[in-house]
Amino acid sequence: MPRRVLRPLQEFLHLEASGGLVLLLATAVALVWANVAGASYLDFWSTELTVRLGDFVVVEDLQHVVNDGLMAIFFLVVGLEVKRELAVGELSTRQAALLPLFAAVGGMVVPVLIFLLVMGGADGSRGWGIPMATDVAFALGALAAVGSRAPASLVAFLLGVAVIDDIGAILVVAVYYTDTIALAWLATALIGLIAIVVLQRIQVRYIGVYVVLGLIVWFATFESGVHATIAGVALGLLTPVRPFQDPAAVSAEAIRIAEATDDEPDSPDADAGHWRRLAWLSREAVSPLERVEHSLHQWSSFVVLPIFALANAGIALDRASFEAATDTPVALAVALGLLVGKTVGLTLGVALAVALGLSVLPRGVRWAHVVGVGALAGIGFTVSLFITGLAFSDPDVIAASKIGVLGGSTLAAILGIALLVLAGRRGDAATPDAPPPDP
Repeated sequence: MPRRVLRPLQEFLHLEASGGLVLLLATAVALVWANVAGASYLDFWSTELTVRLGDFVVVEDLQHVVNDGLMAIFFLVVGLEVKRELAVGELSTRQAALLPLFAAVGGMVVPVLIFLLVMGGADGSRGWGIPMATDVAFALGALAAVGSRAPASLVAFLLGVAVIDDIGAILVVAVYYTDTIALAWLATALIGLIAIVVLQRIQVRYIGVYVVLGLIVWFATFESGVHATIAGVALGLLTPVRPFQDPAAVSAEAIRIAEATDDEPDSPDADAGHWRRLAWLSREAVSPLERVEHSLHQWSSFVVLPIFALANAGIALDRASFEAATDTPVALAVALGLLVGKTVGLTLGVALAVALGLSVLPRGVRWAHVVGVGALAGIGFTVSLFITGLAFSDPDVIAASKIGVLGGSTLAAILGIALLVLAGRRGDAATPDAPPPDP
């Protein structure tokens, strides 16, 4: 259990929390760049790239290359983590999954209702998916800032909520924010996914084959009209979560090889065959999911997401932008959806699960902690900005939405940290002093 579940989870959480700091720095750089040299910011991300193969030409600007291309890596990592949680993690059993499930559903439904209520049918209602998702990197980073004042079980709970949030956001992007579908290209993507499944069943393990098929699936999805990042999620969900070799058997074989080899051979490579076999077995004792996630997670956290922030978080915070934000209720709807909707919705979801007797609060968690985590779940940044680009085409509405995302996420982080710190202090005050030792 520690090797298969806890260690990968700890590494995932560490990278997410650390990546949140880099993401915050990239956001600050984007804001400074857009406000100090706004023209160069827009010109740079509008630079077009052309890929030509005979008569076939693809032309995209840098921002779309990031959002449609690089972000597929981020969503691949999301798909891998969803697969892990469903197979062996917090969502692998009914009892464990119900609490974060109810919390996440409440945290998705209430923000949407608040958004639509504030919009009142005005232009911009198409952006109802913006306040739905939780940015796990920023949320875990904020939770880490609270330190030991928050129970350790809150981390797993927040991760479970974020995973289900991601599933919801992925479905919304795939279903609602897909305008037209080219069936031939979509069929090509599905054939590619089926080919991957077949190759897995016949025990083909050469990674190069899967990389080529993955690129074909991504491009076919891109051309189909379905957002290309969905391909990343699908590939992540298809990645095997079980190792090809039993770790216990590999451990036994390692002991046998160690006993059979010479510690000081005349030739340095006298036992090379044994060690190559052990190296291969050791690699096969780690699941493909863990290997792929280990390879990509750092790139996703420290390269892809910061570049995404640079390309999308640059908002000119000038008078014109704030006037545009006040001309439409989008900014207020997004901010309230994240700040109020997430806090209230997640708390109500947990209360409903407990009231129905379907689950209980995690050990050491009190209702004050639940409200605090609900506020942290209102940090929507990455996926909220991503959906903003899908929902709107008017630059003024996009700017207003981004202001709402930044404002709502910042206030949610402040509120969540404050509530959790306050809950920790109250918990310390309520804990009786330890009795003196016996004489």
